[in-house]
Amino acid sequence: MTNTSGTGPVSNPTARTHEVTNQAPPLVGHDVADDPVLLEGVRREGAEWYVADLHRIGRLTGSEEVQRWAEEANRHEPELRTHDRYGHRIDEVDFHPSYHSLMDVAISEGLAGAPWTDERPGAHVARAAGFMVWSSAEAGHGCPVSMTYAAVPALRNSPDLAKEYEPLLTSRVYDPGLRTPAGKRGLLAGMGMTEKQGGTDVRTNTTTAVRTADDSWRLRGHKWFTSAPMNDVFLVLAQAPGGLSCFLVPRVLPDGSRNTFRIQRLKDKLGNRSNASSEPEFDDTVAWLVGDEGKGVRTIIDMVTMTRLDCILGSASGTRAALAQAAHHARHRSVFGAKLIDQPLMRNVLADLALESEAATTLALRVAGAADRAHRGDTGERALLRLATAVGKYWVCKRQPAAVAEALECLGGNGYDEASGMPRLYREAPLNGIWEGSGNVNALDVLRALLREPGSLDAFRAEVESATGADPRLDAAWREVLRELARPEDAELRARWLVERLALVLQGSLLVRHAPAPVADAFCASRLAGDRGLAFGTLPAGSNLTAMMERLPAGLG
Repeated sequence: MTNTSGTGPVSNPTARTHEVTNQAPPLVGHDVADDPVLLEGVRREGAEWYVADLHRIGRLTGSEEVQRWAEEANRHEPELRTHDRYGHRIDEVDFHPSYHSLMDVAISEGLAGAPWTDERPGAHVARAAGFMVWSSAEAGHGCPVSMTYAAVPALRNSPDLAKEYEPLLTSRVYDPGLRTPAGKRGLLAGMGMTEKQGGTDVRTNTTTAVRTADDSWRLRGHKWFTSAPMNDVFLVLAQAPGGLSCFLVPRVLPDGSRNTFRIQRLKDKLGNRSNASSEPEFDDTVAWLVGDEGKGVRTIIDMVTMTRLDCILGSASGTRAALAQAAHHARHRSVFGAKLIDQPLMRNVLADLALESEAATTLALRVAGAADRAHRGDTGERALLRLATAVGKYWVCKRQPAAVAEALECLGGNGYDEASGMPRLYREAPLNGIWEGSGNVNALDVLRALLREPGSLDAFRAEVESATGADPRLDAAWREVLRELARPEDAELRARWLVERLALVLQGSLLVRHAPAPVADAFCASRLAGDRGLAFGTLPAGSNLTAMMERLPAGLG
């Protein structure tokens, strides 16, 4: 720089930037599975043999590379190509390579259909734990993984179709691209239930199905929300002459030709942006009947039950991931001369979030254990699964948005910055509460189970009453629930209250039996006795906050 005063050149002082201090380092290079609540649950529910593999997946999940995959898969969203350069209709969706990397790990680790062919006790628990750990890095790609897992029991309603497709749906090979199913090394499945005029009320669906001379069917109609349109096969509801029925729709037919699956558009969603959700149109689309004609809901409900389990797992995972970020930040951040994690009010918030997360994780793994044992023929566990899945789906998914919002706030303005990853967790948080039935749908489903399947309440009662006498607050809350169950008037009006209390007494019973005493005591005091405010961080005086903080994933408390 030249001095214009004429006294000669003057050097510009070296520019000095501020020194960056009091910022948490990136949360990378850790084992996401190093979590006492998760590991205890895996062992308790019969999958101790999986612990070493779970730690291996946990270390991969916590790596810098996988976190980069997650960010890129969401930043570079799927793109629809309806036609090729020559004008041919192709209806394909392009994904960023990082999405494929995430999918490849999920499938190769057996997080899709693999447990259905694994005869080891606890196989579905192992898969549930792996799904929780891996999806904490990126939730969007979990959708096709979940649907592939859930399609297998529904497909078994038609043994011939199951024989043909199940070996590929349970494969550990990720083989993307639209090709003849028999020529692929692995398949992915999707679901097409809802339509624009009905949504949850699938019995108003207008998509029609007509049988042909070769015993296949032809579908005509428009689906409103069909995720993962690049999957290979879809279970679809359509109106047959005998009533609403379930059909298998392949993207590519056995002769190698493209089935009619016109993607009208991709949904522009709040979150879950790495995953493509679409509106497909069927026009003389080839399909095969799954289950009995006119029994479509009964057939596809086997798939819905398992996807609802994954909603619980996903919400417990998302809650835990947000808590980990909040605790990591508080451990490194100093305010007013002390670390955040050592300050009483922040400890109350983090301990309360840890308590919520532990209750969600414990419930999720208990339901996974019931699914595993039900698959192996345990009728009592099957009855418990029927009610506990709907109850858990309602409550754990309902709590996730509030917990993630509180965790985000722990980071202050840093948490509102996209670079922190917290906004993506926040955008994902409402999804599981909507997917596979919103809160009202699941609350009404609980009432339906109580009315039509009384054995499910007997199994639920047995589970809760395993803790009878251990905590008077739990006993009192359960007696109140039983009184309300005996009063059928205005049941629909009170359904949400009832399902919430069912969830809380089930979580309370599990924690009283399996968690450290201070954790169970704090849960019963704050969730069952009502001695707390409405926000997180309002645990009553005398709560052992340290005991709850010790339940955080390793290195975060």
